[in-house]
Order: sequence, then structure tokens, then C-alpha cells
Amino acid sequence: MNIKDTRADTIMEYLCRIMLIGTLIYLIVCWNTIPDQIPTHYNAAGEIDDWGGKGMIWFTVIISWALYLGISFVERYPDIWNTGVKITRKNSEKVYRLLKYLIRTSKLIMTPVFSTLIIFPAMEKPLPVWFTPLYLILLTGNAVFWLIRIFLA
Repeated sequence: MNIKDTRADTIMEYLCRIMLIGTLIYLIVCWNTIPDQIPTHYNAAGEIDDWGGKGMIWFTVIISWALYLGISFVERYPDIWNTGVKITRKNSEKVYRLLKYLIRTSKLIMTPVFSTLIIFPAMEKPLPVWFTPLYLILLTGNAVFWLIRIFLA
């Protein structure tokens, strides 16, 4: 099944790419100003609780790109998605469209999170106390919103 991209799909995709590429450009341009020791882990309150060499930041870059590319790959093959609902001729287009929105909006939430997890250590900053709760609320709320719509389709 081929699910055509909507304008919203295209905008979300470009926003994700801009954030990923922008973060990469930031790292390359600012590499010499990044301290030799950077935060490599934060607790739930956003406080720095572990340090490592600045090269460790590339691990987060690789993870962010791998997740983005992996999710983008899976997104292209709706026939392998576990829909959670019975697919019929009547509901298939709507269910797959809603699932594609779920996937795209999840990518759009995850991308700035990874950008933050790259940029804040590069600047030796603790994460804001609201960062983890906000991320969890956004990701969970997004999933709940789309799953309810899928189950009602």
C-alpha cells in the first residue's frame, strides 16, 4: 500500500531534516570551542551526573541519525506495521494514514530532543528541569492521541 504524503507530512519531514543537519553543522562549526570534558549523562531532574570526552557526543549524533533513518525506512513499508486494529477495505486507507501521522509526529518530537541532547552537553549545560517531563508528556500524548483515532477508525 502506498500512502501519499500530505503537505503536513512534507513539512514535518523537512523540519526533522533541518534540525538534524543544523545540529550536525553546529557541532562541526563549534567543535574547537567545545570543552574536552562534556556531560555524558543527566538524571531525571536534568542535572549532570557523568562526564566524558567530547568525542562521546558523536555517539548521540549517530543514535539520532540511526533512529531517524530507521524510522523513515519502516515508514515506507506500511504492510509490515502492526496496526493494532483489524484492517478492512473500508478502513485501511484511514488507519494507515493515521499511523503515518503517528510515526511522523513521533519523529518530529524525537528530533529536537536529540538535538537538545547534543547541544546542551556541547555547551556544558544541565538540561532544564522541565525537559524530561515535557518530552515524556509530548511523546505519550502524541501516541495516545493517534492511537485513539486509529481505534475509532
